[in-house]
Amino acid sequence: MKTQKPLPPWSAAAPLAGWLLLALTQLTGPALWLVALLVAALIGSVLAAVHHAEVVAHRVGEPYGTLVLALAITIIEVALIVSLMLSGGPQSTALARDTVFAAVMLILNGIVGLCLLVGASRYREQSFGLYGVSASLATLAAIAVLTLVLPNYTTSVVGPVYSASQLGFVAVVSLVLYGTFVLVQAVRHRDYFLPPDADVNAEAHAQPPSNRLVAASGVLLLMSLAAVVLLAKALAPAIETAVAGLGAPKAVVGIIIAAVVVLPEGMAAVRAARANRLQTSLNLALGSALASIGLTIPAVAIVSLATGWTLTLGLDIKSTVLLLLSLFVTTLSLGTGRTTVLQGIVHLVLLATYLFTTIVP
Repeated sequence: MKTQKPLPPWSAAAPLAGWLLLALTQLTGPALWLVALLVAALIGSVLAAVHHAEVVAHRVGEPYGTLVLALAITIIEVALIVSLMLSGGPQSTALARDTVFAAVMLILNGIVGLCLLVGASRYREQSFGLYGVSASLATLAAIAVLTLVLPNYTTSVVGPVYSASQLGFVAVVSLVLYGTFVLVQAVRHRDYFLPPDADVNAEAHAQPPSNRLVAASGVLLLMSLAAVVLLAKALAPAIETAVAGLGAPKAVVGIIIAAVVVLPEGMAAVRAARANRLQTSLNLALGSALASIGLTIPAVAIVSLATGWTLTLGLDIKSTVLLLLSLFVTTLSLGTGRTTVLQGIVHLVLLATYLFTTIVP
């Protein structure tokens, strides 16, 4: 049995540094060097939050562990979006849409594609359980279309937006779909999401963290999440100013937020694929995509209804085509229970197309 490792010092130092820098911002102006340090602290706090969530997840086991990670990631994403919405005011009506869409595209094509490519490059072919993946994709497709495509075709309000009643309804429906998925994943059909026996046995020698270690990680997780929220609020004006200064489309702000949010969990998913635990990789990726859209949309809907701001949700035609193509290709790629490098390359090409057409529309 492997010796249990203590928490790495950086995982405690990162959120602490973030809190110290936040205190410093109250004493000095928005100097460039301070903004750079705040960015570094934000990234460090995100990584620390995911690390501590992984410690807690290891203790509770699969599939509950992936739920812990997905919820932690969603809290970070909502914090970043709401911070930028509050600082940007009514002009940031499409920020939530751009961020959620970017997160879904980065996960479906970036994380999934990289996991399939890395895993298949090392093991030639990998397998996973079809039932869990099919349930995840069906739920994700329903929520994505209801929140990002349907607003373009409703007629109560002109434009790619929902009326107040429609927005409230879709927020509730999103929560119902995600809540049902969690019930299926964690209780009624938990076995659908468990790794194959060979993968479980490969991890059998990994000693679960002690109660003391889990308690420390739980406290540091809360500190890290709080630091992320406040750091995002402090950096919101600088991010928007930088993107505008580069002349980049506003959608790039959403991509930046989504990239910061999904990067740590993407790293965890790729590590699992390299260890021949593709089921865990897909649980992480698809669960994160579901939590991102299923929980973020209701959260920003509440902000929109409370503030009276219009929330633009409908995608343009180009983005709609890319979203539907990504869902279709993912369904085909993960429809046999076995994957090779070809599926990974296809997904990464779709990711490159999305990023390129965002910058060069």
